[in-house]
Amino acid sequence: MPKVLIADKMSPKAEAVFRARGVEVDVRPGLPVAELQAILPDYDGVAIRSATRLTGDLIRSATRLRVIGRAGIGVDNVDIPAASKQGVIVMNAPFGNSVTTAEHTVALALAAARHLAAATASTKAGKWEKNRFMGRELGGKTLGIIGTGNIGSLVVERFQGLKMQVIAYDPFLSRQRAEEMGVELIETLDQFWPRLDLLTVHTPLTAHTRHMVNAAAFARMKKGVIVVNCARGGIIDETALYEALKSGQVFAAGLDVFEHEPALQHPLFELENVVCTPHLGASTVEAQENVAEQIAEQIADFLLNGTVQNALNIPAVSEGELSTLRPFLNLADKLGTMMGQLTETGIQRIEVTYEGEVALLNRKPITNVLLNSLLTPILETRVNIVNAPLIAEERGIEVVEATNKRCRAGFTSMITVAVVTDKGERCISGTLFNNGQQPRVVSMNQVPVEATPEGNLLFIANQDSPGLIGRVGTLLGNAGVNIANFHLGRTDVGGRAIAFINVDQDVPEAVMQALRAVPNVLEVKLVRY
Repeated sequence: MPKVLIADKMSPKAEAVFRARGVEVDVRPGLPVAELQAILPDYDGVAIRSATRLTGDLIRSATRLRVIGRAGIGVDNVDIPAASKQGVIVMNAPFGNSVTTAEHTVALALAAARHLAAATASTKAGKWEKNRFMGRELGGKTLGIIGTGNIGSLVVERFQGLKMQVIAYDPFLSRQRAEEMGVELIETLDQFWPRLDLLTVHTPLTAHTRHMVNAAAFARMKKGVIVVNCARGGIIDETALYEALKSGQVFAAGLDVFEHEPALQHPLFELENVVCTPHLGASTVEAQENVAEQIAEQIADFLLNGTVQNALNIPAVSEGELSTLRPFLNLADKLGTMMGQLTETGIQRIEVTYEGEVALLNRKPITNVLLNSLLTPILETRVNIVNAPLIAEERGIEVVEATNKRCRAGFTSMITVAVVTDKGERCISGTLFNNGQQPRVVSMNQVPVEATPEGNLLFIANQDSPGLIGRVGTLLGNAGVNIANFHLGRTDVGGRAIAFINVDQDVPEAVMQALRAVPNVLEVKLVRY
Protein backbone atom coordinates (compact mmCIF):
# COMPACT_ATOMS: atom_id res chain seq x y z
CA MET A 1 0.00 0.00 0.00
CA PRO A 2 1.44 3.42 -0.90
CA LYS A 3 2.07 5.76 2.00
CA VAL A 4 1.64 9.56 1.91
CA LEU A 5 2.55 12.32 4.35
CA ILE A 6 0.41 15.47 4.59
CA ALA A 7 3.06 17.89 5.84
CA ASP A 8 1.03 21.13 5.98
CA LYS A 9 -2.36 22.15 7.31
CA MET A 10 -4.98 21.54 4.64
CA SER A 11 -8.62 20.62 4.33
CA PRO A 12 -9.56 17.25 5.89
CA LYS A 13 -10.88 16.33 2.45
CA ALA A 14 -7.31 15.43 1.39
CA GLU A 15 -6.97 12.81 4.12
CA ALA A 16 -10.46 11.51 3.32
CA VAL A 17 -9.59 11.08 -0.37
CA PHE A 18 -6.42 9.11 0.42
CA ARG A 19 -8.19 6.77 2.85
CA ALA A 20 -11.10 6.23 0.46
CA ARG A 21 -8.66 5.28 -2.30
CA GLY A 22 -6.77 2.82 -0.09
CA VAL A 23 -3.65 4.96 0.39
CA GLU A 24 -2.10 4.99 3.86
CA VAL A 25 -1.77 8.57 5.09
CA ASP A 26 -0.20 10.40 8.04
CA VAL A 27 -1.15 14.00 8.85
CA ARG A 28 1.79 15.73 10.55
CA PRO A 29 1.84 19.47 9.74
CA GLY A 30 4.48 21.89 10.98
CA LEU A 31 7.31 19.44 11.66
CA PRO A 32 10.80 20.87 12.29
CA VAL A 33 13.20 20.31 9.38
CA ALA A 34 15.28 17.70 11.21
CA GLU A 35 12.22 15.65 12.14
CA LEU A 36 10.80 15.94 8.63
CA GLN A 37 14.09 14.76 7.15
CA ALA A 38 14.12 11.78 9.51
CA ILE A 39 10.67 10.51 8.50
CA LEU A 40 10.52 11.38 4.77
CA PRO A 41 12.27 8.12 3.71
CA ASP A 42 9.15 6.25 4.93
CA TYR A 43 6.83 7.83 2.35
CA ASP A 44 6.02 7.38 -1.34
CA GLY A 45 4.33 10.78 -1.56
CA VAL A 46 4.12 14.07 0.32
CA ALA A 47 1.36 16.69 0.11
CA ILE A 48 2.18 20.27 1.06
CA ARG A 49 0.88 23.81 0.82
CA SER A 50 3.19 26.82 1.13
CA ALA A 51 4.54 26.42 4.68
CA THR A 52 6.84 23.43 4.12
CA ARG A 53 9.99 24.04 2.08
CA LEU A 54 11.21 20.88 0.37
CA THR A 55 14.86 21.67 -0.23
CA GLY A 56 17.32 19.61 -2.21
CA ASP A 57 18.72 18.09 0.99
CA LEU A 58 15.27 17.00 2.14
CA ILE A 59 14.37 15.53 -1.25
CA ARG A 60 17.68 13.66 -1.57
CA SER A 61 17.14 12.10 1.86
CA ALA A 62 13.69 10.81 0.84
CA THR A 63 14.91 7.67 -0.90
CA ARG A 64 11.43 6.16 -1.27
CA LEU A 65 9.70 9.34 -2.39
CA ARG A 66 8.00 9.21 -5.81
CA VAL A 67 5.72 12.26 -5.88
CA ILE A 68 5.39 15.71 -4.30
CA GLY A 69 1.97 17.37 -4.50
CA ARG A 70 1.46 21.09 -3.87
CA ALA A 71 -2.13 21.98 -2.95
CA GLY A 72 -2.14 25.19 -4.97
CA ILE A 73 -0.38 26.71 -7.94
CA GLY A 74 2.99 28.09 -6.86
CA VAL A 75 5.83 25.67 -6.17
CA ASP A 76 8.47 28.19 -5.10
CA ASN A 77 8.93 26.11 -1.94
CA VAL A 78 9.99 22.97 -3.84
CA ASP A 79 13.45 22.42 -5.33
CA ILE A 80 12.18 21.08 -8.66
CA PRO A 81 15.63 20.43 -10.23
CA ALA A 82 16.61 18.36 -7.17
CA ALA A 83 13.32 16.48 -7.35
CA SER A 84 13.82 15.77 -11.06
CA LYS A 85 17.34 14.46 -10.47
CA GLN A 86 16.02 12.23 -7.71
CA GLY A 87 13.28 11.01 -10.03
CA VAL A 88 10.45 12.54 -8.01
CA ILE A 89 7.40 13.92 -9.83
CA VAL A 90 6.30 17.39 -8.71
CA MET A 91 2.60 18.16 -9.18
CA ASN A 92 0.50 21.20 -8.40
CA ALA A 93 -3.24 21.87 -8.30
CA PRO A 94 -3.63 24.81 -10.68
CA PHE A 95 -7.41 24.87 -11.00
CA GLY A 96 -8.81 24.53 -7.50
CA ASN A 97 -8.18 28.13 -6.46
CA SER A 98 -8.49 29.84 -9.84
CA VAL A 99 -11.93 31.38 -9.25
CA THR A 100 -10.95 32.53 -5.76
CA THR A 101 -7.79 34.25 -6.99
CA ALA A 102 -9.64 35.89 -9.88
CA GLU A 103 -12.29 37.21 -7.50
CA HIS A 104 -9.62 38.52 -5.12
CA THR A 105 -8.01 40.38 -8.02
CA VAL A 106 -11.30 42.13 -8.77
CA ALA A 107 -11.81 42.87 -5.06
CA LEU A 108 -8.38 44.51 -4.73
CA ALA A 109 -8.88 46.50 -7.92
CA LEU A 110 -12.21 47.90 -6.71
CA ALA A 111 -10.86 48.49 -3.20
CA ALA A 112 -7.87 50.39 -4.59
CA ALA A 113 -10.00 52.40 -7.00
CA ARG A 114 -12.36 53.50 -4.20
CA HIS A 115 -9.85 53.80 -1.29
CA LEU A 116 -11.91 51.29 0.68
CA ALA A 117 -9.25 50.42 3.26
CA ALA A 118 -8.39 54.01 4.15
CA ALA A 119 -12.06 55.06 4.09
CA THR A 120 -12.98 52.16 6.38
CA ALA A 121 -10.27 53.11 8.90
CA SER A 122 -11.32 56.76 8.78
CA THR A 123 -15.00 56.00 9.29
CA LYS A 124 -14.31 53.61 12.16
CA ALA A 125 -12.19 56.35 13.78
CA GLY A 126 -15.29 58.54 14.02
CA LYS A 127 -14.59 60.69 10.99
CA TRP A 128 -16.91 61.33 8.08
CA GLU A 129 -14.45 62.41 5.36
CA LYS A 130 -16.73 62.10 2.38
CA ASN A 131 -14.77 64.52 0.19
CA ARG A 132 -11.37 63.09 1.08
CA PHE A 133 -11.70 59.73 -0.62
CA MET A 134 -12.40 60.58 -4.23
CA GLY A 135 -12.23 57.37 -6.23
CA ARG A 136 -12.13 56.21 -9.86
CA GLU A 137 -14.62 54.29 -11.99
CA LEU A 138 -13.40 51.20 -13.81
CA GLY A 139 -16.26 50.86 -16.30
CA GLY A 140 -15.32 52.01 -19.78
CA LYS A 141 -11.59 52.06 -18.91
CA THR A 142 -8.83 49.81 -20.26
CA LEU A 143 -7.59 46.82 -18.32
CA GLY A 144 -4.06 45.73 -19.21
CA ILE A 145 -3.38 42.11 -18.23
CA ILE A 146 -0.03 40.31 -18.35
CA GLY A 147 -0.60 36.55 -18.52
CA THR A 148 -3.87 35.05 -19.71
CA GLY A 149 -3.61 31.48 -18.48
CA ASN A 150 -6.12 29.73 -16.28
CA ILE A 151 -6.47 32.53 -13.69
CA GLY A 152 -5.81 35.34 -16.14
CA SER A 153 -8.63 34.23 -18.45
CA LEU A 154 -11.07 34.21 -15.50
CA VAL A 155 -9.92 37.70 -14.53
CA VAL A 156 -10.61 38.89 -18.08
CA GLU A 157 -14.17 37.56 -17.96
CA ARG A 158 -14.90 39.32 -14.68
CA PHE A 159 -13.54 42.69 -15.72
CA GLN A 160 -15.40 42.45 -19.00
CA GLY A 161 -18.48 42.11 -16.81
CA LEU A 162 -17.54 45.53 -15.42
CA LYS A 163 -17.59 46.84 -19.01
CA MET A 164 -13.82 47.30 -19.24
CA GLN A 165 -11.90 47.05 -22.50
CA VAL A 166 -9.10 44.48 -22.19
CA ILE A 167 -5.65 44.48 -23.76
CA ALA A 168 -3.28 41.59 -23.10
CA TYR A 169 0.45 40.97 -23.25
CA ASP A 170 1.17 37.26 -23.38
CA PRO A 171 3.78 35.76 -25.74
CA PHE A 172 2.00 32.39 -25.50
CA LEU A 173 -1.45 33.64 -26.44
CA SER A 174 -2.48 33.05 -30.05
CA ARG A 175 -4.44 35.67 -31.97
CA GLN A 176 -7.26 33.19 -32.47
CA ARG A 177 -7.54 32.56 -28.73
CA ALA A 178 -7.33 36.32 -28.05
CA GLU A 179 -10.25 36.88 -30.39
CA GLU A 180 -12.25 34.14 -28.66
CA MET A 181 -11.59 35.84 -25.30
CA GLY A 182 -12.54 39.25 -26.66
CA VAL A 183 -9.17 40.83 -25.86
CA GLU A 184 -6.72 42.81 -27.96
CA LEU A 185 -3.34 41.12 -28.07
CA ILE A 186 -0.42 43.55 -27.78
CA GLU A 187 2.90 42.37 -29.20
CA THR A 188 5.36 44.42 -27.15
CA LEU A 189 5.46 45.95 -23.69
CA ASP A 190 6.46 49.28 -25.20
CA GLN A 191 3.07 49.33 -26.93
CA PHE A 192 1.31 47.90 -23.88
CA TRP A 193 2.31 50.28 -21.06
CA PRO A 194 0.88 53.58 -22.40
CA ARG A 195 -2.62 52.24 -23.05
CA LEU A 196 -3.79 50.79 -19.76
CA ASP A 197 -5.77 52.37 -16.91
CA LEU A 198 -5.62 49.30 -14.68
CA LEU A 199 -2.75 46.81 -14.64
CA THR A 200 -2.97 43.26 -13.29
CA VAL A 201 -0.28 40.56 -13.60
CA HIS A 202 -0.84 36.80 -13.70
CA THR A 203 2.48 35.16 -14.57
CA PRO A 204 4.93 32.94 -12.68
CA LEU A 205 7.98 34.57 -11.12
CA THR A 206 10.94 33.75 -13.36
CA ALA A 207 14.18 35.40 -14.37
CA HIS A 208 12.26 37.00 -17.26
CA THR A 209 9.32 38.28 -15.20
CA ARG A 210 11.19 39.48 -12.10
CA HIS A 211 10.77 43.27 -11.89
CA MET A 212 9.22 43.38 -15.35
CA VAL A 213 6.97 46.15 -13.95
CA ASN A 214 9.67 48.64 -13.01
CA ALA A 215 10.41 52.36 -12.89
CA ALA A 216 10.78 52.56 -16.68
CA ALA A 217 7.41 50.84 -17.12
CA PHE A 218 5.65 53.18 -14.66
CA ALA A 219 7.11 56.17 -16.48
CA ARG A 220 5.49 55.02 -19.74
CA MET A 221 2.04 54.49 -18.18
CA LYS A 222 -0.75 57.06 -17.99
CA LYS A 223 -0.69 59.23 -14.89
CA GLY A 224 -3.16 57.83 -12.38
CA VAL A 225 -2.95 54.14 -13.32
CA ILE A 226 -4.10 51.52 -10.80
CA VAL A 227 -1.85 48.48 -10.20
CA VAL A 228 -2.89 45.07 -8.82
CA ASN A 229 -0.76 41.99 -8.07
CA CYS A 230 -2.31 38.71 -6.90
CA ALA A 231 0.27 36.53 -8.68
CA ARG A 232 3.80 36.54 -7.28
CA GLY A 233 5.80 39.07 -5.31
CA GLY A 234 8.81 40.27 -7.28
CA ILE A 235 7.05 40.70 -10.63
CA ILE A 236 6.55 44.34 -9.65
CA ASP A 237 9.58 46.31 -8.45
CA GLU A 238 8.25 47.42 -5.06
CA THR A 239 10.73 50.27 -4.66
CA ALA A 240 9.69 51.69 -8.03
CA LEU A 241 6.01 51.20 -7.12
CA TYR A 242 6.51 53.09 -3.85
CA GLU A 243 7.99 56.09 -5.69
CA ALA A 244 5.27 56.00 -8.35
CA LEU A 245 2.53 55.93 -5.69
CA LYS A 246 4.09 58.84 -3.79
CA SER A 247 4.43 60.93 -6.94
CA GLY A 248 0.87 60.25 -8.10
CA GLN A 249 1.99 58.48 -11.27
CA VAL A 250 0.19 55.46 -9.83
CA PHE A 251 -3.19 56.39 -8.33
CA ALA A 252 -3.48 53.33 -6.09
CA ALA A 253 -2.29 49.75 -5.71
CA GLY A 254 -3.85 46.50 -4.52
CA LEU A 255 -1.28 43.93 -3.40
CA ASP A 256 -1.79 40.40 -2.16
CA VAL A 257 1.82 39.26 -2.62
CA PHE A 258 5.22 40.68 -1.77
CA GLU A 259 8.77 39.98 -2.82
CA HIS A 260 9.70 38.84 0.69
CA GLU A 261 7.03 37.09 2.73
CA PRO A 262 5.83 37.27 5.38
CA ALA A 263 5.94 41.04 4.81
CA LEU A 264 5.68 42.22 8.41
CA GLN A 265 7.12 45.66 7.69
CA HIS A 266 7.25 47.49 4.38
CA PRO A 267 7.51 51.10 3.17
CA LEU A 268 4.37 50.53 1.11
CA PHE A 269 2.38 50.07 4.33
CA GLU A 270 2.93 53.78 5.09
CA LEU A 271 0.93 54.82 2.05
CA GLU A 272 -2.80 55.42 2.31
CA ASN A 273 -3.37 54.60 -1.37
CA VAL A 274 -2.20 50.98 -0.94
CA VAL A 275 -4.67 48.20 -0.19
CA CYS A 276 -2.88 45.02 0.86
CA THR A 277 -3.67 41.53 2.09
CA PRO A 278 -1.41 38.71 3.42
CA HIS A 279 -1.37 36.41 0.37
CA LEU A 280 -5.09 35.63 0.57
CA GLY A 281 -5.67 34.90 -3.11
CA ALA A 282 -6.45 31.25 -2.44
CA SER A 283 -7.85 31.73 1.05
CA THR A 284 -11.48 30.75 0.81
CA VAL A 285 -13.11 27.68 2.27
CA GLU A 286 -14.12 26.52 -1.20
CA ALA A 287 -10.64 26.98 -2.70
CA GLN A 288 -8.85 25.19 0.12
CA GLU A 289 -11.23 22.26 -0.13
CA ASN A 290 -10.84 22.19 -3.90
CA VAL A 291 -7.03 22.20 -3.99
CA ALA A 292 -6.74 19.69 -1.13
CA GLU A 293 -9.14 17.31 -2.84
CA GLN A 294 -7.53 17.84 -6.24
CA ILE A 295 -3.95 17.20 -5.12
CA ALA A 296 -4.97 14.14 -3.10
CA GLU A 297 -6.76 12.69 -6.14
CA GLN A 298 -3.71 13.37 -8.33
CA ILE A 299 -1.22 11.81 -5.90
CA ALA A 300 -3.46 8.77 -5.39
CA ASP A 301 -4.02 8.35 -9.14
CA PHE A 302 -0.28 8.37 -9.74
CA LEU A 303 0.66 6.01 -6.92
CA LEU A 304 -2.15 3.55 -7.70
CA ASN A 305 -2.57 3.81 -11.49
CA GLY A 306 0.46 5.64 -12.87
CA THR A 307 -1.69 8.53 -14.11
CA VAL A 308 0.25 11.82 -14.21
CA GLN A 309 -1.68 15.09 -14.05
CA ASN A 310 -0.47 18.69 -13.69
CA ALA A 311 3.15 17.59 -13.34
CA LEU A 312 5.80 20.28 -13.61
CA ASN A 313 8.78 18.07 -14.44
CA ILE A 314 7.34 15.28 -16.59
CA PRO A 315 4.92 15.08 -19.52
CA ALA A 316 1.42 14.79 -18.11
CA VAL A 317 -0.77 11.81 -19.01
CA SER A 318 -4.49 11.99 -18.42
CA GLU A 319 -6.51 8.93 -17.44
CA GLY A 320 -8.08 8.92 -20.91
CA GLU A 321 -4.69 9.04 -22.61
CA LEU A 322 -3.23 6.36 -20.37
CA SER A 323 -5.48 3.61 -21.70
CA THR A 324 -4.36 4.41 -25.26
CA LEU A 325 -0.71 4.88 -24.35
CA ARG A 326 -0.33 1.89 -22.02
CA PRO A 327 0.40 -0.73 -24.74
CA PHE A 328 2.99 1.57 -26.32
CA LEU A 329 4.52 2.34 -22.92
CA ASN A 330 4.84 -1.42 -22.44
CA LEU A 331 6.42 -1.81 -25.88
CA ALA A 332 8.87 1.04 -25.17
CA ASP A 333 9.78 -0.59 -21.87
CA LYS A 334 10.51 -3.91 -23.62
CA LEU A 335 12.61 -2.30 -26.38
CA GLY A 336 14.53 -0.13 -23.94
CA THR A 337 15.24 -3.06 -21.61
CA MET A 338 16.60 -5.08 -24.52
CA MET A 339 18.79 -2.29 -25.85
CA GLY A 340 20.10 -1.47 -22.38
CA GLN A 341 21.24 -5.07 -21.85
CA LEU A 342 22.69 -5.42 -25.34
CA THR A 343 24.71 -2.19 -25.07
CA GLU A 344 28.06 -2.26 -23.30
CA THR A 345 30.12 0.72 -24.48
CA GLY A 346 29.56 4.43 -23.97
CA ILE A 347 26.37 5.70 -25.60
CA GLN A 348 26.68 8.80 -27.73
CA ARG A 349 23.21 9.08 -29.26
CA ILE A 350 19.75 7.56 -28.88
CA GLU A 351 17.33 7.95 -31.77
CA VAL A 352 13.65 7.08 -31.34
CA THR A 353 11.43 6.94 -34.41
CA TYR A 354 7.65 6.70 -34.21
CA GLU A 355 5.75 5.48 -37.26
CA GLY A 356 2.04 5.25 -37.96
CA GLU A 357 -0.66 5.73 -35.36
CA VAL A 358 1.77 6.05 -32.44
CA ALA A 359 3.31 9.10 -34.15
CA LEU A 360 0.05 10.95 -33.51
CA LEU A 361 -0.01 10.28 -29.75
CA ASN A 362 1.57 12.04 -26.77
CA ARG A 363 5.06 10.62 -27.35
CA LYS A 364 7.03 12.26 -24.53
CA PRO A 365 5.91 9.76 -21.87
CA ILE A 366 6.78 6.90 -24.24
CA THR A 367 10.28 8.30 -24.81
CA ASN A 368 10.78 8.78 -21.06
CA VAL A 369 9.80 5.18 -20.36
CA LEU A 370 12.13 3.96 -23.11
CA LEU A 371 15.07 6.01 -21.80
CA ASN A 372 14.44 4.76 -18.27
CA SER A 373 14.43 1.12 -19.37
CA LEU A 374 17.47 1.57 -21.61
CA LEU A 375 19.65 3.43 -19.09
CA THR A 376 18.73 1.42 -15.98
CA PRO A 377 20.80 -1.71 -16.86
CA ILE A 378 23.80 0.45 -17.77
CA LEU A 379 23.97 3.01 -14.94
CA GLU A 380 24.31 2.54 -11.22
CA THR A 381 22.44 5.82 -10.69
CA ARG A 382 18.79 5.55 -9.69
CA VAL A 383 16.95 6.07 -12.98
CA ASN A 384 13.22 6.47 -13.55
CA ILE A 385 10.84 8.11 -16.01
CA VAL A 386 11.32 11.53 -14.39
CA ASN A 387 15.08 11.84 -14.36
CA ALA A 388 16.04 9.64 -17.34
CA PRO A 389 16.17 12.59 -19.81
CA LEU A 390 18.25 14.63 -17.34
CA ILE A 391 20.65 11.76 -16.72
CA ALA A 392 21.09 11.28 -20.47
CA GLU A 393 21.81 14.99 -20.89
CA GLU A 394 24.29 15.03 -18.00
CA ARG A 395 26.22 12.19 -19.62
CA GLY A 396 26.34 13.90 -23.00
CA ILE A 397 23.91 11.46 -24.63
CA GLU A 398 21.99 13.11 -27.44
CA VAL A 399 18.35 12.02 -27.56
CA VAL A 400 16.51 12.58 -30.84
CA GLU A 401 12.86 11.93 -31.69
CA ALA A 402 11.50 11.52 -35.22
CA THR A 403 8.01 10.81 -36.51
CA ASN A 404 6.47 9.44 -39.67
CA LYS A 405 2.68 9.35 -39.91
CA ARG A 406 2.98 6.60 -42.52
CA CYS A 407 4.11 3.19 -41.28
CA ARG A 408 6.01 0.56 -43.22
CA ALA A 409 3.89 -2.00 -45.06
CA GLY A 410 2.00 -4.50 -42.94
CA PHE A 411 2.03 -2.50 -39.70
CA THR A 412 -0.18 0.21 -38.19
CA SER A 413 2.40 1.45 -35.66
CA MET A 414 6.07 0.92 -35.01
CA ILE A 415 8.75 2.19 -32.62
CA THR A 416 12.40 2.01 -33.66
CA VAL A 417 15.27 2.62 -31.26
CA ALA A 418 18.78 3.22 -32.59
CA VAL A 419 21.70 3.43 -30.15
CA VAL A 420 24.98 4.89 -31.39
CA THR A 421 28.07 4.03 -29.35
CA ASP A 422 31.79 4.50 -29.86
CA LYS A 423 31.83 1.03 -31.46
CA GLY A 424 28.95 1.44 -33.87
CA GLU A 425 25.17 1.46 -34.08
CA ARG A 426 22.48 -1.02 -33.18
CA CYS A 427 18.78 -0.55 -33.90
CA ILE A 428 15.68 -2.50 -33.01
CA SER A 429 12.07 -2.11 -34.15
CA GLY A 430 8.96 -3.24 -32.35
CA THR A 431 5.21 -3.21 -32.82
CA LEU A 432 2.02 -4.47 -31.18
CA PHE A 433 0.25 -7.74 -32.11
CA ASN A 434 -3.05 -9.29 -30.99
CA ASN A 435 -5.29 -6.24 -31.32
CA GLY A 436 -2.53 -3.87 -30.30
CA GLN A 437 -1.82 -5.38 -26.89
CA GLN A 438 1.25 -7.66 -27.13
CA PRO A 439 4.75 -6.29 -27.89
CA ARG A 440 6.81 -7.93 -30.63
CA VAL A 441 10.30 -7.33 -31.94
CA VAL A 442 10.11 -7.25 -35.74
CA SER A 443 13.59 -6.12 -36.76
CA MET A 444 17.13 -6.04 -35.41
CA ASN A 445 19.77 -4.13 -37.34
CA GLN A 446 17.52 -4.20 -40.41
CA VAL A 447 17.23 -7.99 -40.22
CA PRO A 448 13.52 -8.91 -40.16
CA VAL A 449 12.50 -11.22 -37.33
CA GLU A 450 9.52 -11.87 -35.07
CA ALA A 451 10.33 -12.31 -31.39
CA THR A 452 8.47 -12.09 -28.08
CA PRO A 453 10.32 -9.87 -25.57
CA GLU A 454 9.62 -11.68 -22.29
CA GLY A 455 11.26 -13.98 -19.75
CA ASN A 456 14.83 -15.04 -20.58
CA LEU A 457 15.56 -14.11 -24.19
CA LEU A 458 18.78 -15.33 -25.76
CA PHE A 459 20.08 -13.15 -28.62
CA ILE A 460 22.54 -14.63 -31.14
CA ALA A 461 24.03 -12.82 -34.15
CA ASN A 462 25.82 -14.96 -36.73
CA GLN A 463 26.70 -15.54 -40.34
CA ASP A 464 24.07 -17.77 -41.92
CA SER A 465 25.53 -21.30 -42.16
CA PRO A 466 24.24 -24.90 -42.12
CA GLY A 467 24.08 -26.73 -38.80
CA LEU A 468 24.27 -23.71 -36.54
CA ILE A 469 20.75 -24.11 -35.17
CA GLY A 470 21.47 -27.74 -34.30
CA ARG A 471 24.66 -26.87 -32.43
CA VAL A 472 22.91 -24.15 -30.43
CA GLY A 473 20.01 -26.48 -29.58
CA THR A 474 22.36 -29.25 -28.52
CA LEU A 475 24.40 -26.97 -26.23
CA LEU A 476 21.26 -25.65 -24.53
CA GLY A 477 19.71 -29.11 -24.25
CA ASN A 478 22.83 -30.67 -22.74
CA ALA A 479 22.83 -27.86 -20.13
CA GLY A 480 19.19 -28.55 -19.22
CA VAL A 481 17.97 -25.25 -20.72
CA ASN A 482 14.56 -25.73 -22.35
CA ILE A 483 13.70 -23.76 -25.48
CA ALA A 484 10.21 -22.22 -25.48
CA ASN A 485 10.42 -20.35 -28.79
CA PHE A 486 13.11 -20.08 -31.50
CA HIS A 487 12.82 -17.02 -33.77
CA LEU A 488 15.12 -16.66 -36.79
CA GLY A 489 15.84 -13.92 -39.29
CA ARG A 490 18.41 -13.31 -42.03
CA THR A 491 19.17 -10.86 -44.82
CA ASP A 492 19.87 -13.54 -47.46
CA VAL A 493 21.45 -17.00 -47.84
CA GLY A 494 24.89 -16.91 -46.22
CA GLY A 495 24.35 -13.32 -45.06
CA ARG A 496 23.78 -11.76 -41.67
CA ALA A 497 21.42 -13.72 -39.45
CA ILE A 498 19.99 -13.36 -35.95
CA ALA A 499 18.17 -15.60 -33.52
CA PHE A 500 15.95 -14.74 -30.55
CA ILE A 501 15.43 -17.78 -28.34
CA ASN A 502 12.98 -17.73 -25.44
CA VAL A 503 14.27 -20.15 -22.81
CA ASP A 504 12.64 -21.36 -19.60
CA GLN A 505 15.79 -21.20 -17.46
CA ASP A 506 18.66 -18.80 -16.97
CA VAL A 507 21.64 -19.66 -19.18
CA PRO A 508 24.86 -20.36 -17.22
CA GLU A 509 27.92 -18.35 -18.20
CA ALA A 510 29.77 -21.51 -19.23
CA VAL A 511 27.02 -22.24 -21.76
CA MET A 512 27.18 -18.62 -22.99
CA GLN A 513 30.91 -19.05 -23.59
CA ALA A 514 30.34 -22.32 -25.44
CA LEU A 515 27.73 -20.65 -27.65
CA ARG A 516 30.17 -17.82 -28.48
CA ALA A 517 32.72 -20.45 -29.54
CA VAL A 518 30.40 -21.98 -32.16
CA PRO A 519 31.76 -21.29 -35.69
CA ASN A 520 30.19 -18.26 -37.44
CA VAL A 521 28.61 -16.95 -34.20
CA LEU A 522 29.38 -13.23 -33.87
CA GLU A 523 27.61 -12.23 -30.68
CA VAL A 524 25.67 -13.89 -27.84
CA LYS A 525 23.72 -11.98 -25.18
CA LEU A 526 21.04 -12.91 -22.67
CA VAL A 527 18.26 -10.36 -22.09
CA ARG A 528 16.36 -10.84 -18.82
CA TYR A 529 12.85 -9.42 -18.45
